[in-house]
Amino acid sequence: MNNETSPPAPPATGKRPVEDTRHGITRTDNYAWLRADNWQEVMRDPSVLAPDIRTVLEAENSYTAAIMAETDKLQETLFAEMKGRIKEDDSSVPAPDGPFAYFTRYVTGGQHPLFCRRLREGDEHQVLIDANALAEPHAYFRIGGVSHSPDHKLVAYSSDTNGSEYYAMHVLKIETGDEIGVPIPDTAGGAVWANDSKTLFYSRLDENHRPRQIFRHTLGTEPDQDVLIYEEADPGFFVGVGMTQSRAFIVIDAHDHQTSEIRIIDANAPGSEPRLISARDVGHEYSVEHQDDKFIICTNVDGAEDFKIVEAPVDAPDRENWREIEPHKQGRLILDVVPYKDHLIRLEREDGLPRIVVRQTSDGSEHAIAFEEDAYALGLSSGYEYDTTTVRFTYSSMTTPAQVFDYDVQSRDRTLRKTQEVPSGHNPDDYVTRRIMAPAHDDETIPVTLLYRKTTPLNGDAPLLLYGYGAYGISIPAGFNTNCLSLADRGFIFAIAHIRGGKEKGYRWYREGRGASKTNTFKDFVSAGEHLARENFTSRGKIVAHGGSAGGMLMGAVANMAPDLFAGVIAEVPFVDVLNTMLDDTLPLTPPEWPEWGNPIEDKEAYEVIAAYSPYDNVTSQSYPNILALAGLTDPRVTYWEPAKWIAKLRALKTNDPILMLKTNMDAGHGGASGRFDRLKEVAIAYAFALKVTGKLECAN
Repeated sequence: MNNETSPPAPPATGKRPVEDTRHGITRTDNYAWLRADNWQEVMRDPSVLAPDIRTVLEAENSYTAAIMAETDKLQETLFAEMKGRIKEDDSSVPAPDGPFAYFTRYVTGGQHPLFCRRLREGDEHQVLIDANALAEPHAYFRIGGVSHSPDHKLVAYSSDTNGSEYYAMHVLKIETGDEIGVPIPDTAGGAVWANDSKTLFYSRLDENHRPRQIFRHTLGTEPDQDVLIYEEADPGFFVGVGMTQSRAFIVIDAHDHQTSEIRIIDANAPGSEPRLISARDVGHEYSVEHQDDKFIICTNVDGAEDFKIVEAPVDAPDRENWREIEPHKQGRLILDVVPYKDHLIRLEREDGLPRIVVRQTSDGSEHAIAFEEDAYALGLSSGYEYDTTTVRFTYSSMTTPAQVFDYDVQSRDRTLRKTQEVPSGHNPDDYVTRRIMAPAHDDETIPVTLLYRKTTPLNGDAPLLLYGYGAYGISIPAGFNTNCLSLADRGFIFAIAHIRGGKEKGYRWYREGRGASKTNTFKDFVSAGEHLARENFTSRGKIVAHGGSAGGMLMGAVANMAPDLFAGVIAEVPFVDVLNTMLDDTLPLTPPEWPEWGNPIEDKEAYEVIAAYSPYDNVTSQSYPNILALAGLTDPRVTYWEPAKWIAKLRALKTNDPILMLKTNMDAGHGGASGRFDRLKEVAIAYAFALKVTGKLECAN
């Protein structure tokens, strides 16, 4: 007699057909009812979610828990491993600013950071903000931004208490810890001080959760007295506020994914009117910095697809006065430009690898900071100071823990300030990291970064986790990630496919993976997986695909396109209901993302292009791989109903018997759990799923 308990039946989500006709094309959506009509209210107060929708999400959570119950011990083991690789009382390298140096630190057992400072040359530190104490009353808590005043007497911080990314802004007196006035509600999270240390600039979210207004707040006044200094009329443009490295100018940046428009305000005259640098021109992206008597502008104007650097007089910054100081070079993408008093630093990427270039302002001479590994990640930290010869950067690879260096641009001496500690131990020599090039469906090649243990046999037997994103021009760095070691130590190969839609191979790589060319992203991912199987890193049916947000769209698309390639798919907050979302102009991100995907409301061709690949719309009667979808109830970026509808439709149409699961965090949004340890529990369930569907549970504990 077989005493094994039969697995529970999956939840049945009822169909309530809704028809929608656009451009003479009618579609029927059986699960449209899962979209809460009061979703804006749910973002602020999850308790108002309709009971019938809550019942579905809770049933899905119960089903996922039951199916994954056999991995509960494994999840605990994975969690303990990943937590053991975190230095619990870690701290950042202090960043100097005048008489003080500012840094973050953690305490043993603490989920959230402490924001601190010490005297520039001292050791004793002062806690400015204790996020652990602030988080205590809340199931979810996240700090959005922290900024100290130029006179070092005040600190502004923002906090989100339900994951919906509505941040309340607070201002504290550093000496006493007392709060000044009442919190400013509904901000986008960041704030910038004027040089008088009593004026703050911030962006406020509108009723559709879009940052479209910049306000000026004077300490001692009520938030409803704040002065609106810029309002964006185009719902497709978001606005943000920042400051030049010199601290001479406040920067107001209006942008979508392909066009920008910048205004500046004298930081010493915060009441002055914003000045326009260059009027928006569709497709023109630029950023503005300041050095001496000129603005430093990184721009893609005049065909400089991978960007060039120009300068313009502060008093006459119009485009006709722009003078080129670093020309465009096709395939060499300029990522960031930071001016200091006597030097100009740029971070750029060529052939998929980043580098830092230092330019002496006086004579234009340059040198690059060299690195040796074949695949690595590089981050440039601008710090707080302008009159300095020290540049800070962070270096890591898939095998090399993060290293923080201070680099003297005059002596060219490199000082190691910190190496990421792995308390449970890590020997880079036990692992291999390499970069290979996979042939695409056309004449392109796709960079793929690999990590695996040296003892892992490359005979096709190894399971492989293939991660991808491929959207918005975001490049996935080949940096150190302690979590993925838990898979590598269990015989997995961990791979990152640097597919089109990112900028790993320049701006062209992005252009060829968006809009009407979006399917290149999906085809690249499939091609990478097929190449890894052909080269015996793994085999078809032993690959677990992993992606989140727009990378979750990728997951849905490849599950439709090549289901037999994958043992499983992990889709975190997956943007799978693309057509319906792009047709709903009330959602926060829809108008700003029309340049990325197309506007199906006004453009029939865009409608047809999106309809042809939108994962939810293309679920069909066929076999599917095992799928785990993860969602957040208060997610304003990818709403909970997208994965809920997707899983329901997959269950209704699949012709085989895969595991199809949805787990919704009822206390969080797009980023999942907010605590550094709680987030690891979500990674643990994803990795346990990968081990389960590849048949590796027996040897995984």
